[in-house]
Amino acid sequence: MSGKTNPGRFFEDYRLGEVIDHAVPRTVGAGERALYHALYPARGALYSSDRFAMACGLPAAPLDDLIAFHVVFGKTVPDISLNAIANLGYAEGRWLAPVWPGDTLQSRSEVIGLKQNSNGKSGVLWVRTTGTNQHGTPVLSYVRWVMVRRRAPGEAPETVIPDLALHVAAADLVLPGGLDFTGYDFTQAGEPHRWSDYAVGEVIDHVDGVTIEEAEHMLATRLWQNTAKVHFDASQREGGRLIYGGHVISLARALSFNGLANAQMIVALNGGAHANPCVAGDTVRAWSQVLDLAETTAPGVGAIRLRTVAVKGDGQGVKDEAGRYLPHVLLDLDYWAVIPL
Repeated sequence: MSGKTNPGRFFEDYRLGEVIDHAVPRTVGAGERALYHALYPARGALYSSDRFAMACGLPAAPLDDLIAFHVVFGKTVPDISLNAIANLGYAEGRWLAPVWPGDTLQSRSEVIGLKQNSNGKSGVLWVRTTGTNQHGTPVLSYVRWVMVRRRAPGEAPETVIPDLALHVAAADLVLPGGLDFTGYDFTQAGEPHRWSDYAVGEVIDHVDGVTIEEAEHMLATRLWQNTAKVHFDASQREGGRLIYGGHVISLARALSFNGLANAQMIVALNGGAHANPCVAGDTVRAWSQVLDLAETTAPGVGAIRLRTVAVKGDGQGVKDEAGRYLPHVLLDLDYWAVIPL
């Protein structure tokens, strides 16, 4: 057999400090937005209407923040998580510049942590990934950690676990230039609730649910050029294909419109866990808790820190007495969004 094909990297193939330039830059267009809004019940006015975005100080509607995330993330999969067992979490994520139709995105990752598991069959890999546009301008940066199989048993590398911030400070949030909510149209946005209407600790039940279809999640994963085997090859995992975690993130974000329609842009990802596997046929519901509120330097723009939890079915609660996620919990996501004052 020819040796030209690539079986993917395994845990022992990574070195601390290694920088990986990921292949296949992707030019994104308005078609990305149309497909994203077809796959998820996304209705954010800032991403749906050029006229609404222009009234908020932007030249046009940018592409949805999670489109940028999915594209940048997808580039990393062949090098980082093709042989992953699970994507474990995120930290220190910041959206650094809007992504516009016609931009070309590419990704680069640096290995910042390694820890072999006690079974010797896998290990945890931490990487910091940066997505840039065609001008070399960073549009997104985040840390994620993933459990990766070993190719064969062997000597464990020195354990290095990166020291990561618990959350992005409000002062470090980057807002798009020109963003101005002083003339914000609440009627067009869909809800009257502004920054001052929310209280720290408040919990919002987003009410609606979406049942995941096999074809939809595979279409989404292909759209983002995510090649992880567990999402496509049913022989890779007992119990069926694993739903891409980003698919659940986008579903939860879209469901949060009901109660958080004016949380228009995600600007930071503080942390996140894909708590349990999700498969086709699961019905995803979500609720959010307000963790913090902050003002920004942009006119009329506030920041709201949210914890959004996605569950399957009608399960209640998040963790058991030992601190383990309950089996119905799919996603636990902590992020900052901007909202009119």
